[in-house]
Amino acid sequence: MYDLVVVGAGPYGLSIASHAAAAGLRLRVFGRPMASWRDHMPGGMFLKSEPWASNLSDPGGRWGLAAYCEEQGLTARHAEPIPVAEFASYGLWFARHAVPDVDERMVTRVSSGPHGFTVVTADGEALQARTVALAVGVMPFIEVPSALRGLHPSLVTHSSHHSGLDQFRGKDVTVIGGGQAALETAALLAEQGTCVRVLARAERLVWNDVPQPWERPWWQSARSPHSGLGPGWRNWFYSERPGLFRRLPQPTRARIAATALGPAGAWWVRERVERAVELLPGHRVTAACAVPGGVRLDTMNREGTAGALETEHVIAATGFRAQRDRLGMLSAELRGALAVLPDGSPATGRGFESSHPGLFLAGLVTASGFGPAMRFVHGATFTAPTLVQGVRRRLRATPLRGATLPVPGGSSRTESPAPVSG
Repeated sequence: MYDLVVVGAGPYGLSIASHAAAAGLRLRVFGRPMASWRDHMPGGMFLKSEPWASNLSDPGGRWGLAAYCEEQGLTARHAEPIPVAEFASYGLWFARHAVPDVDERMVTRVSSGPHGFTVVTADGEALQARTVALAVGVMPFIEVPSALRGLHPSLVTHSSHHSGLDQFRGKDVTVIGGGQAALETAALLAEQGTCVRVLARAERLVWNDVPQPWERPWWQSARSPHSGLGPGWRNWFYSERPGLFRRLPQPTRARIAATALGPAGAWWVRERVERAVELLPGHRVTAACAVPGGVRLDTMNREGTAGALETEHVIAATGFRAQRDRLGMLSAELRGALAVLPDGSPATGRGFESSHPGLFLAGLVTASGFGPAMRFVHGATFTAPTLVQGVRRRLRATPLRGATLPVPGGSSRTESPAPVSG
């Protein structure tokens, strides 16, 4: 019986595992480390977040991105984007130094039982755990516009389906979306000789400004502080105070989660896009169908004028929608028992615990509760220690008869069978 099983080995899962191991919990970690970053992003992409806001979290703060870069002879400077491939390598380095052995098998099912959970791996092994932390990243939550659903993958894919774009050399591709994934994908396509256009619903594309210098006069910093999510006090609050964000009224949280830090391109990709990519803002796809040689897209602009275009392939860079019902690894009974917020995402308590005792959630799926930071790597620095504290409270509140609870430093104590308030 494990105290905690962590499902997922991306930035959130690895950070949670590092804190759980330091707390002395009996721990298992499942997943291919940094899989989304290694397998679902084309080569040549860069990390949009600042290097100093892209650390995985360990209790001692020893294994940050700057330490990795120093060891590798690289730079991690403000306003100098880090290649995604290098960030993935940093995650693997972090796993080697800060996390117990990661079991790279996939978890296919998590179900609840009288003493906790049964976790089943892809090869059929079943493990028992008192608590489970789901840190499954974004891949279960892929969102494709309804008009494109049902078309064959040879015609329509999601941007996260591609670890490379070579198959589109010399072809005609339409990218749907106005955010960083759409714009950087389009830039990479154009630079390899693809005829590419970007079709976005927004009336105009939004570009992030070049970051202000790290060293500034005090009055500039006071007016618009740096934060892990960008400059300004509002972003600072989202970035540095997720615990306070959770105390906001639910309608306010929902509005912010849906609108804050909307689709935008990084400053360093703007010129690459504008000089080589056909841009069609203010258009939405109303219907799509297969035609000889590709796809026909029916569109409508803001004025209600209909149009159409044909293309060989569509890449939907349309983001992710974190909903309870997409957590397919949870048993139907467990999944259906989880309380949800109005947007369909699972509700979480102050320690990232779901409405089912002992089941904890991390990452994008918690953004409606803890704010926009949970959509970025930076959110792991708050999530990991807070979630592990929540796990320890749950273990104290529901002890097994005669069980020993490890405590930091390697000692342990035997819990009485009577529940203790957390």
